[in-house]
Amino acid sequence: MSTRGELAKETGCNIETVRYYEKIGVLPEPPRSSSGYRMYDDSHGRILNFIQRSKTLGFSITRIRELLQLSDATGFHTRKEVKFLTEKHIKEVSEKIKDLKQLRKRLNQISSHCDGSNKSAETCPIMLSLFNDKQIE
Repeated sequence: MSTRGELAKETGCNIETVRYYEKIGVLPEPPRSSSGYRMYDDSHGRILNFIQRSKTLGFSITRIRELLQLSDATGFHTRKEVKFLTEKHIKEVSEKIKDLKQLRKRLNQISSHCDGSNKSAETCPIMLSLFNDKQIE
């Protein structure tokens, strides 16, 4: 059993983040000691590590919550459900990549119109395009 601070240190997670995950119900509330301290066990550390790894893969808290619900020990959930959620996430990531590529293309277009000289920033084509409705072509 460990305190919130110890759990945070053991998992490399910020103590406020542990508090937040508990508040939103992603991390189950632990029992309290006789002196009123929250006492976390290995299952809390396991869940916290799961959340952190999921976050590094770009899963949202909502999706992490769904994945955690699939991990219950009842055996009612299948790998098919986990794969479905993961593939849904892959599609979302692919869309974000597509959007970011378009954004990069547009930024490159805008940037190519600026000579990068020491002239006034006020007349820079990049600034003018950001201030005006017209886009640089």
